[in-house]
Amino acid sequence: MHRFQELVDVVASLRDPDKGCPWDIKQTATSLVPNFIEELYEVVEAIEDNDNQALCEELGDLMLHIVFQAQIASEQGTFQISDVLSEIVNKLVRRHPHVFGDLNVDSAEGVKMNWERIKKAEKKDRESVLDGIPRSLPALIKAQRTQEKAASVGFDWPDLKPALDKLDEEREELYEALASGENEAIQDELGDLLFTIVNLSRKLGIDAETALNGTTAKFYRRFRYVEEQYRTGDIHAARLEELDSHWEAAKEL
Repeated sequence: MHRFQELVDVVASLRDPDKGCPWDIKQTATSLVPNFIEELYEVVEAIEDNDNQALCEELGDLMLHIVFQAQIASEQGTFQISDVLSEIVNKLVRRHPHVFGDLNVDSAEGVKMNWERIKKAEKKDRESVLDGIPRSLPALIKAQRTQEKAASVGFDWPDLKPALDKLDEEREELYEALASGENEAIQDELGDLLFTIVNLSRKLGIDAETALNGTTAKFYRRFRYVEEQYRTGDIHAARLEELDSHWEAAKEL
């Protein structure tokens, strides 16, 4: 706790109008958003790389931004960092009555459903259980969170088979749209197919964003191998059959 207070004090000093850092003094809650998002993704990258040293450092950078935002709010007289901590502690206690109360919940899925139920009761200004999902979330994450919220009230297939059947259905509808040549219909059906794939990943207990990131990283590694085969040549002049041959070799590594 001493080191946390030390961080709060350092940020306050950086923001001191007379003795602070010109860059830090100039920042606003809005101007810090791009850096905040970047730091969050760096935390995610460290986790995905299983790099504990990097994770320790990046968590510190992310915490700095949280304290920075709280310091700006404090200067404006809206709230303090202590209010932020109180809010999250109280929320965790309220939304875990199976831990801090006498409610019995025997599964992780039950915990999620109960969390959404309590959350909806608290957020009385929200008209839908789907409200509250950040607009700026990446599309895959937003789709999965939307489906999870709908599932929290029981709007979900009971098992995997209907999700697989839906995948076949949406694929056929995409083929029909492609045959029609209508761009709007193609985009609509492609979106439906992607949404269904996200739903399938959710039913499998797989995070869609993580799965796609993993495949993209795999593609990057294999394509870099293909590029390496043309270190002394011109890859732009290569025939597709050549590139495919190197790609198949990369898959064997």
